[in-house]
Amino acid sequence: MTAGEKRAAFEPPGELARPVTPPSDMRRPAATTAGAALVVLRVLAGVMWLISLAVQWRGVISEEFDDVTDVQLSGDELDAVADAGLTIVLVVGGVILLVELVLAVLIYLGLNWPRILVMVLSTLSISGSFAAWWVGDQEITLQTTLLTLSLDILVMLALSSRSARAYARRPRRRAIRRRGG
Repeated sequence: MTAGEKRAAFEPPGELARPVTPPSDMRRPAATTAGAALVVLRVLAGVMWLISLAVQWRGVISEEFDDVTDVQLSGDELDAVADAGLTIVLVVGGVILLVELVLAVLIYLGLNWPRILVMVLSTLSISGSFAAWWVGDQEITLQTTLLTLSLDILVMLALSSRSARAYARRPRRRAIRRRGG
């Protein structure tokens, strides 16, 4: 394809699945670097969300328990349940964010499977946000999901580019081990 030609809006799946043969010494494309940086920004947004949730946790819990009339807990029991719930949410969220940070590093290094995994997770996140909006359960605003949603879309655009795909699927030079020396 020359510089003046326009890319087709639709490409057959066979064309997309065709093996690419870029040189093994291919330089890291800007799309891969940007995709990894966007995943790191997504992690930072997750950290900010966890901090915000921790600060507002008591209000969220009291709001939820006010709706439930069958719960008969004393103030101390309610505090213990709230603290345990917050601990679980923070630990699980922290582990997920740590895994996502490791995936960002692996994407930057040029591995293909973390690129695919992050794109699948971003697709699920985008779909989940859409579904929550569609049923009217959640508004998409700057305070709720707009930041993470926009980062997920940008991650998808960066990591699904031709250059990012070619870089991740390039042939690798294998290190030759010498015995006895």
